[in-house]
Amino acid sequence: MYKIIEKKVLNPNVKLMVVEAPYVAKKAEPGQFIILRVNEYGERMPLTIADYDREKGTVTIIFQEVGSTTKMLGELEEGDAILDFVGPLGVASHFTDIKKVAVVGGGLGTAIAYPQAKKLFNMGAEVDAITGFRSSEFILLEEEMKKVSTRLFVTTDDGSNGNKGFVTDTLKKLIEEGNKYDLVIAIGPLIMMKFVSKLTEEYNIPTVVSMNPVMIDGTGMCGGCRVTVGGEVKFACVDGPDFDGHLVDFDEAMRRQTMYKDEEKDHKCRLGGNVNG
Repeated sequence: MYKIIEKKVLNPNVKLMVVEAPYVAKKAEPGQFIILRVNEYGERMPLTIADYDREKGTVTIIFQEVGSTTKMLGELEEGDAILDFVGPLGVASHFTDIKKVAVVGGGLGTAIAYPQAKKLFNMGAEVDAITGFRSSEFILLEEEMKKVSTRLFVTTDDGSNGNKGFVTDTLKKLIEEGNKYDLVIAIGPLIMMKFVSKLTEEYNIPTVVSMNPVMIDGTGMCGGCRVTVGGEVKFACVDGPDFDGHLVDFDEAMRRQTMYKDEEKDHKCRLGGNVNG
């Protein structure tokens, strides 16, 4: 059993939990994820590791309540326990010789972008963080991102925070102002990652995206999390979730993401889940 040490409500639908999991915390790195089961009747659900503390032996997860399992998880309180908490899984992000980076997070993807920004910032890189949300009420981790970035730009679709626009608008402006990025990291909805990758390809800037297809076993056995990268089939759970954004077939990924849309509307329990929760 894995005890919940801390719980926070980040916005109306998103919650943060700090979980006591010393063996996971000991090995965890940015880019990796865990698979949990709330109880013996629960489904297996992957969630990205949003943060970790090796000394305290804790792992932080952030999730949106969108299905029965995430709602069940959200009902747990501090002091309660999660039955299974397996990880770290996936390939950890690897950064070398990065002096200046743009880290782009869209919506809940900001929770995954945070550990990437934190790692690079602590390595001494200059970090421009760009986060985008539908409106100000959905803004996540603003103070946390400020602490791990050189500059933070927060945008909203409706301009309710005083900065209307999309993350691609801000990124393009920064590039055209002469900022030379060694790398761009984009994490969020597929459509956002697609257009960030199209933009950076124009400027020949290496770009990493984090893919979040349906995932069930997390070991590459089921094949549910397959994505096409550079014309080859890859599995997000064992080959990723980080991939070269210029090589990912986003159109195929988006078609697969909506394949069971009608069935999911009438089904109380979402099969699998995604890395973003």
